[in-house]
Amino acid sequence: MEGRQIRAVLVLVVISCVGFQIRASDPIFIESFDESFDGRWIVSEKDDYKGIWKHSKSEGHDDYGLLVSEQAKKYAIVKELDEAVSLKDGTIVLQFEVRLQKGLECGGAYLKYLRPQEAGWKPAEFDNDCPYSIMFGPDKCGSTNKVHFILKHKNPKSGKYVEHHLKYPPSVPSDKLSHVYTAILKPDNELRILIDGEEKKTANFLSAEDFEPALIPAETIPDPNDKKPEDWDERAKIPDPDAVKPDDWDEDAPMEIEDEEAVKPEGWLDDEPEEIDDPDASKPEDWDDEEDGEWEAPKIDNPKCEIAPGCGEWKRPMKRNPAYKGKWHAPLIDNPDYKGIWKPQQIPNPDYFELDRPDFEPITAIGIEIWTMQDGILFDNILIANDEKVAEAYRDTTWKLKFEIEKEKQKAEEAASGLSDGLSGLQKAVFDILYKIGGLPFLSAYKVQIFDLIEKGEKQPNLTIGILVSIVVVILTVFFKILFGEKKPAVCFFSSQCNFIPKSHNADYWNSLV
Repeated sequence: MEGRQIRAVLVLVVISCVGFQIRASDPIFIESFDESFDGRWIVSEKDDYKGIWKHSKSEGHDDYGLLVSEQAKKYAIVKELDEAVSLKDGTIVLQFEVRLQKGLECGGAYLKYLRPQEAGWKPAEFDNDCPYSIMFGPDKCGSTNKVHFILKHKNPKSGKYVEHHLKYPPSVPSDKLSHVYTAILKPDNELRILIDGEEKKTANFLSAEDFEPALIPAETIPDPNDKKPEDWDERAKIPDPDAVKPDDWDEDAPMEIEDEEAVKPEGWLDDEPEEIDDPDASKPEDWDDEEDGEWEAPKIDNPKCEIAPGCGEWKRPMKRNPAYKGKWHAPLIDNPDYKGIWKPQQIPNPDYFELDRPDFEPITAIGIEIWTMQDGILFDNILIANDEKVAEAYRDTTWKLKFEIEKEKQKAEEAASGLSDGLSGLQKAVFDILYKIGGLPFLSAYKVQIFDLIEKGEKQPNLTIGILVSIVVVILTVFFKILFGEKKPAVCFFSSQCNFIPKSHNADYWNSLV
């Protein structure tokens, strides 16, 4: 009894501490969507944005959020802040929750933190062109699978605003659970990206290694007016001008010749064809010779050839010609005129400037402007704070409990369908790797087909092995084509398919898969 009382007191102490912590440093802005967004958020009136926003409960919870309710639509909605938020002084935390209740095949779920309206925009006309200071959040479609962080920064020399993208951002969690995304901007130029409170990326705003393009331009640039001299020789090696082709070098000798020492195997059936008419086949009753042509029985492998060394006309096998040397080329020697690889001279960059800290534009509104093929995206608990502990407290009190409930439900569903946690996690990792492989440049001609296969596999996890095999076939086909300049015959991996797919049609079949 005494133990229970102690535990109850401890719980009250913890709750009181959390409450005191939040009150001690209140958030700059918080939107929990506990009440309808009507009258507080402004839906864009632009013709392109037909998607319907709804005030809806998160599946399995009594907690409300802002819902993307229709597929294949553009959505735009904006909330003006009571006061502009400066990003230049102290720490700023940007945080929000997203639940992809039906997964995310192709679409965005990010927020735009907008500059003042003096920059040239109106809430009712909010669209993709409205000027923002920061764009942050998940985006996934095809080879794109990342949690964006984009800073739009003004070059003080040119006066132009440039989008600076975070390099190597974290990927989007591939499930249907609630996740909380946090960006922490520190006064020492550090940026930290958290997913579910776990740090996934650390970067420095002024580092060229972390942002593309770099916020601080290169101090020098190649001179655009500098031209390579006509007599500049970049060849490190050249054919030896004094070399002479040997008299015994035969360029016309074939690579292969018949093996004169080869002997026809004993038992070779010269008079037996490799294929014969199927004796069990019969002309269909509805076959019309005038309309369908003369009926011919389908061919099958000659059973006599299966027990013999071979059938048909025997020919000597080919072997490598020992006299083959190929086309003669003079050996390479060091080029006495070699000057190295020419590069234009460097000149001072007219757009170069020095920077101690980014010249962040203030935030005066928060907008969601996305195009998505997926419905069921639910935004919740959008937060701006100047204290990391406040953001952490809100994660603990608004997100964590929901996430644990959803996670337990997912485990139960996976267990009921015969999927273990390990297999589910492995599949997610496999699909993430496949998306990266499918985005490789040498597979660009097959990118759409490969991504389509991966998306089918994500919808039907039982097809994972088949999807892997199909993609491997595509990669090998492209690889052989690169090496040999021709298509290699596709291989029939599944016997049930081989039974009804003619050998001559195997390539067509695999092409139809991808």
